Amino acid sequence: SSSSSSSSSSSSSCRRSGISVVVVVVIVVIVIVVVVVVVVVVVVEVVVAVVVVVVEVVVVVVVLVVVVVI
Repeated sequence: SSSSSSSSSSSSSCRRSGISVVVVVVIVVIVIVVVVVVVVVVVVEVVVAVVVVVVEVVVVVVVLVVVVVI
């Protein structure tokens, strides 16, 4: 009877460790996804800001050229 109880406790500990590994993997995947999403959002915001600045500079230059030509 002692051998059966020890085998059942070892199987439950294996199950517990397996569940904890799955939980850790899920948490790591969630963290990686969140970091990737944040990085993508920041990069998109920076690109949009750069595009806006470039468009503003181009508009100012075009207006100045038109004013000088006229």
